[in-house]
Amino acid sequence: MRQGEFVKSDGFPPQYDEVMFPPRGAPGSVRQARTSIPWWNPRYWRKRVWAGIGVVLVIIIIIAVAVGVTQSKKNRYPDYSAITYSLSETYGGENFFDKFNYFTGYDPAQGFVHYVPAPEAKQRNLTYATPSTAVVKVDTAVGPDSEPNASTGRFSVRLESKTTYNRGLFLFDVKHTPYACGAWPALWLTDPSHWPDNGEIDIMESVNQGTGGNQMTLHSTGGCSMGGVKRKMAGEAADGNCDHAANKNAGCGVSGGDKTFGTAVNGAGGSVMAVEWRDAGIRMWQFARGAVPADVAAKKPDPSTWPEAAADFPSTECDIGSHFRNNSIIVNIDLCGDLVYGSWKKSGCPSNCTDLVANQPDLYKTAYWEFGSFEVYQPA
Repeated sequence: MRQGEFVKSDGFPPQYDEVMFPPRGAPGSVRQARTSIPWWNPRYWRKRVWAGIGVVLVIIIIIAVAVGVTQSKKNRYPDYSAITYSLSETYGGENFFDKFNYFTGYDPAQGFVHYVPAPEAKQRNLTYATPSTAVVKVDTAVGPDSEPNASTGRFSVRLESKTTYNRGLFLFDVKHTPYACGAWPALWLTDPSHWPDNGEIDIMESVNQGTGGNQMTLHSTGGCSMGGVKRKMAGEAADGNCDHAANKNAGCGVSGGDKTFGTAVNGAGGSVMAVEWRDAGIRMWQFARGAVPADVAAKKPDPSTWPEAAADFPSTECDIGSHFRNNSIIVNIDLCGDLVYGSWKKSGCPSNCTDLVANQPDLYKTAYWEFGSFEVYQPA
C-alpha cells in the first residue's frame, strides 16, 4: 500500500463512478453558461461597462446644462418698468438753432457736401425757424454756372447739440423727412469727438427717395450684440452685431418699413419719434400724427403704457451704460457718401451720385427736415 492510499475495511480500494463531461458547446457546458448571462442585469456588468455608462451620463448632463443655459439666455429680458420722467430741456420756437453748434469741414462719411457755419447757413437760408417750426435744408440755388459752383460738393448743414446726454427720454416732432436721389439724411445721437468709443444711436436715417423706410441702428465698440436675444418690437431686425468693426460698420439695425420715411410719412403729416435710453436698454417708437399717446401731449410721458416699440435694443448682451454715453443730438443732410454709394445700383437713380448733386440743384428741393420741437425728459 502506497503511503496515503485509502483502503476500505474489507481490504479493497474504493470504487468510483466514471465522470463524463459534456462536449464543448453542449447543454450544460461552461461556455454556454457564460454566454447565457443576462446582459441587461447590472449584477453581471464589468467595471469598464460601468465606466462607459458614467461617461455617457456626464455628456448628457453637460448637454442638458448647455441647452438650459442657452434657453435661459434667449428668455432673458430687461426690466423696463415705469420711470417717472420730468421735462428738462426743449428745443423749439425761433431759438431752436441757438442750442446747436454748426459742424464745418471734412465730412467723416465721405459725403459730397460742404457743411457750412451758422452765419452762412442763415445767409443761404439753409436753416431758419418760426414760433412753430424749424427747417434744415440742402442748398438748391447753386447751379453748374454759379460761382462758386457745386463741383466739389453742395452746401449743406450738420447740427450738433451743445448739451450732451447719458440717458433720457427724447421726443422728436418730425413734420417732414428729406428725400432725393443721393440724399442721406439722419437724426441721431453720438459723441463726435469720441466715436465709436461712446457709441452712436441712429433714430431716423434713410437714403435716396427714402423708400427703404426708416432705419434705427446702434453702432458701438466690441461686446455689444442683439443677436439671439429676446426683443419686443414691431420692426424687422437686420444684423445683430453692433460692433462698428464688424460687417463694414453696418451696426445692429431695425427697419421700420417702407411707410416710415419719405413721401409716405410726409404725406401723412409726419410723425413723432420717441427714444427711451436707459441702462435696461434703448427703445424707439414712431407715432403717426394721429396716434401720439395722450400722455405725451400732457407732458407726462410713460413709455410703460405705450404700444410695442418699433425698435428694441435690450441690455441682455450689451452693457448700454458703458457703450453709450456723452452723446449730442445731431441733425444733418449728407449727399452721396458711404451709405448712398453702397445702395446706388438698387436705387433706381440715374447717372451717378456726384453728377446729380453738382449739376441738378432743383432735384434737392425735397431734401429738407422740418421739425416742430424736440423735448428731453430725465428721470424725476
